[in-house]
Amino acid sequence: MPEFSVVIPARNEAVYLPLTLRALERQTHAPHEVIVVDNGSRDATAEVARAWGATVIQCHERGVARARQAGLEAARGDWVASTDADSLPAPQWLERLNAAATGRVALYGPMRFSGVRRPLPQISEAAYNLFLRLCVLADKPNLAGANMAYSRRAAELAGGYPAVEAYEDILLGQALARLGTVAYVPGALVETSARRLEGGLVPFLWRHAQNISGHTRGYFEE
Repeated sequence: MPEFSVVIPARNEAVYLPLTLRALERQTHAPHEVIVVDNGSRDATAEVARAWGATVIQCHERGVARARQAGLEAARGDWVASTDADSLPAPQWLERLNAAATGRVALYGPMRFSGVRRPLPQISEAAYNLFLRLCVLADKPNLAGANMAYSRRAAELAGGYPAVEAYEDILLGQALARLGTVAYVPGALVETSARRLEGGLVPFLWRHAQNISGHTRGYFEE
């Protein structure tokens, strides 16, 4: 049975992070460790993480790819499970990933928005699942950093996360797929904050298109 290190990159996430850590406390398959990578926060992100018992790693070089890589390098579990600081893994998240890990190098699962009125969560989950199916048909698995897991050894063999502004999760997923089997785990659900919709649906879709196409220059705003 693999041990999972959960890695969470975080920059100024003191408000959202406690909900994520609480969701990890409720896992039916307990994580081996929870690592929060503080990517130059100006708020109490690090203090919040330590108060919840997480291991805090400082990554002063700006960028989510560098933060995820720092978490990978610090991880001690056989597998690394990745999520974001504004996301809520379902209680069975790690249990379902654990059950699917044998014979695979990486896993990923469904996502939907949280904190919004019905039926938007259900619509977002259905749309995302359709998107994932299209990616599989195109032979380009789309592993998102908010809900993916991988063998730590395989990730090291793949070279880890590339130092790009965004798209680092997808690139690592594609590299892992060249090393072995990558599987979709339907029951490994993660809900994620709908704050990405605050600027409107069109800007959200445009930024998502930038990400999946790899045209990520200027993707993050200060």
